[in-house]
Formats: sequence, structure tokens, C-alpha cells
Amino acid sequence: MPKKGGKHAEMGKETQTQCKRAKLEAACSPSVLSFENPDSLFGSLISPIKEEVFFKEYWEQKPLLVQRNDPLVAAYYLSLFQLSDLKELCSQGLYYGRDVNICRCVNGKKKVLNKEGKVNYMQLKKDFDQKKATIQFHQPQRFKEELWKIQEKLECYFGSLVGSNVYITPQGSQGLPPHYDDVEVFILQLEGEKHWRLYKPTVPLAREYNVESEDRIGNPTHEFILKPGDLLYFPRGTIHQADTPLGTSHSTHVTISTYQNNSWGDFLLDAIPGLVFDTAKDDVVLRTSIPRQLLMQVNTADSTKKLSSLLRRLADHLDHTRELRSSDMKKDFIAHRLPPCLGCDSDSLTPGGKLPKIDSKIRLQFRDHTLISVEPDQENAVG
Repeated sequence: MPKKGGKHAEMGKETQTQCKRAKLEAACSPSVLSFENPDSLFGSLISPIKEEVFFKEYWEQKPLLVQRNDPLVAAYYLSLFQLSDLKELCSQGLYYGRDVNICRCVNGKKKVLNKEGKVNYMQLKKDFDQKKATIQFHQPQRFKEELWKIQEKLECYFGSLVGSNVYITPQGSQGLPPHYDDVEVFILQLEGEKHWRLYKPTVPLAREYNVESEDRIGNPTHEFILKPGDLLYFPRGTIHQADTPLGTSHSTHVTISTYQNNSWGDFLLDAIPGLVFDTAKDDVVLRTSIPRQLLMQVNTADSTKKLSSLLRRLADHLDHTRELRSSDMKKDFIAHRLPPCLGCDSDSLTPGGKLPKIDSKIRLQFRDHTLISVEPDQENAVG
């Protein structure tokens, strides 16, 4: 699973060289997703499940399996990424670790088969065919415009970074051992079939990745085969493992993940320091000294009562001001989210025409990427 959901490599020349091909693929398979706005995109992604049903019954609660058996959806999903894309992508310069991981599950453990440096397609295919290794392709939206559009709209929808990996596994093989992740997961089956087993979480809504042993996870709560066009969702912490059954040449799926480190606990860790700082400016009690030699004590139980009362003062201040502002989380999201997808033939946006006047009406082309903050001008503030 990708760490830090939406962190992605810079969209450089390698992306542009792939755009024309991606456009042709998308044109051959008309989109079954609605890119009109973030809401319509997510609604079409989980269709026929309604958004209100999804968030009431499934989100952070239990897995959702949507088996569509629809040739149009299957054809569109196939255009997102496929095994045959790897030959051309390798010719552009892929590197082990950064772009591709090669791995296989052996005796319940992940065995990494990466070579050093640049990926050679013939060696990659050899590992895939002879060693039954899974190919994990990182951040495929760098090369596939449709995936870029999907992730960019989902980041607008969730207000959280969104990442992706593609997994290509040969028949009769499994890439990863049973494990759970710290992200909300959406699986789109692109090629072939994949046999999935899901298990009850040992750590609900987990905050970290962890491998679980077979003797600890018990029997699966869900077991099924994903086919092209199918969608699977499961919450963070859900233990899972998947293999490609015999009889199908290989399986390709894309994992789209979000909500890493995006809990109330994370928000409080981010916002509380600012709340303490702001409250201390107005509350002399928070500015009084801590007891002498407190930092030298092993047992600080005597100070917990005082600390508890200070936390209540913070809560009272919050009730009064109703301001709890994110700091680093918001900066991280703004800095690392995907930019709007302008299309391969679009030139860089440049200002043109007359400069706006004070009474001009301004239309924001990418309103979901716009954040306006109005604060006092400290230099010209009137005392």
C-alpha cells in the first residue's frame, strides 16, 4: 500500500509522452465514470450503491463488494492499466523501489526480488513468468491520464491525499502475506481474476501497516473472486490476502487509497499546539510556571489533576472562540495533492487580457483547488 496516500512523483516529461496513448485508450473505452464534479465521480465509482448508504453502512465499518458483470465497465477499467503497458513504460526509464517492486509471498512472508537500479523489461518478465512474482507499480497516475483524473477528483471529494498502486500477479501466485493497512482501500479489478479473503480486524481503524500470521487471523469473514469491472472497498485495519487462481493467466488491479493519518486524533495532534498557544496569550493560568523540579521526577501523578484542569480551560476557550485550526495537516494536503488534470494538449495556464479591477467579477476555474484565507495585515494594523 502506498504510504502517505497522495504523495506522488512530479508530473514531468515522462507523463507527457504517455498522454497521447492514454487518450487513445480512453477513447476506445468510453468512460463509465462521471468527471463533471467530485461528487458525481465518487457516485459513479461506487454505483449502484448510493453515497448516503455507503457512508452510513460501510465507510469505516465493513467491506463493500460490487460485482458488476458489465462489459462496458470491464473495458473501461482495462484501459486504466494493463500488463502490456509495462514494456513501453520500461523503455522510458523505470527504477526498482521508486517505480516498481517485485515480490512474492513465501511461507507467509513477503520476499522482495528487486534488482538494483533501472528496470529491464526482459528481466521483469522473466521474474513474472518463472518466479511467479507480483509486480507492484507505484503511482501509475504519473503515466495514465484517466487515473490522474480519478485521483484528483477523489482528493477534492475527500479533502485528503489519495494514492494508488497497480498489482499484477501471475496465476497460482500470491504477492503479499495476510496484512492490514492504515488507509481506506478501493480496489478496481482491471484484468483477469483475483481470489480475495478478508478477516476481522485485530486493530480496528489501524494507524499502521502490519503483517498478521495465519494462526492469528482465524477464518475469513468474506471470500470471493474479483472479475474485471468489479469494485471492492474495505476500511483500514481490515486483514486481507489475495491470490491469482490457476486457470487465469494473470490478474491486474489498481488499489486506490486515502485517509492515511487523517483521524480526529491526528487532527488534534496537529491543532492542539496552536490552541494552547492562542489560549495562553489570554489566560494567565497557562502562563504560570510548572512545579519546581517537575521535569526531574519519574512519577508525575500529583500533576495530573492540575493538567486535567488546564485541559478543561482549553475546552472552555474552544467553546468560546470556536476556532480549532489545522496547521501541518492542511499544509501537507495543499503541498502534495494532485494538480487539476488539464489534458495532454493543454498549454500551461497563463494570464491574458486586461487586469481585473476592484469591481470585476472573477470566476475560479478550479474552485476545488482554491483556498482563500483573510487575515489582518500585521504591518499596517492600527493599535
